Amino acid sequence: MQPSTYILQQHIQRLHPLGEAPLQAMLQAWQYWHCTKEQPLLREGSVSDYLYFVEQGAVRIFYHKHGKDITEWLALDEQFFFSITSFFNRQPSKLIIHTLEPSLVWGMHHHQLMQLADEHHDIEKWLRKAVTGSLILSQQRMESIQFESAQERYQKLLQQFPDIITRVPGIYIASFLGITKETLSRIRSQR
Repeated sequence: MQPSTYILQQHIQRLHPLGEAPLQAMLQAWQYWHCTKEQPLLREGSVSDYLYFVEQGAVRIFYHKHGKDITEWLALDEQFFFSITSFFNRQPSKLIIHTLEPSLVWGMHHHQLMQLADEHHDIEKWLRKAVTGSLILSQQRMESIQFESAQERYQKLLQQFPDIITRVPGIYIASFLGITKETLSRIRSQR
């Protein structure tokens, strides 16, 4: 049985309101998966075929560098995510995406999204806003790492995701914040 698209629909409409026909066409294009903990959604070297939405759960986007895993992004409950470069350029991804806990994940295949964007101007605008939003978040993340203290970055993360410390291992949080695990421990002990 197909689960309810209610939460997904709310987030689609929040990003850019769609008319009834484009909305229904878009909703029908999404697939739904019950993912286990540590389930891969994208492997390094594979082309990213899906735009994802995690309805419930936690997802980590990371890459390998000098023998270490570097956390690029964390998506928790009701967030869109994908490997933007691989998805649009149709080239193998350097990023890896996997779940951190059992998760309910929606995915729309690249081909379907591009076809819908060609057929519906509303969906084309929606896609443009999704890409723009992703780029803005990436730039804000880079500016945060460059201009804010580790303490400030940690506080912002807790404001956005108050339960992140119980759901995401500290080593991934530290990597995402651009700090060492030891620095994260010091920041936590000051609270």
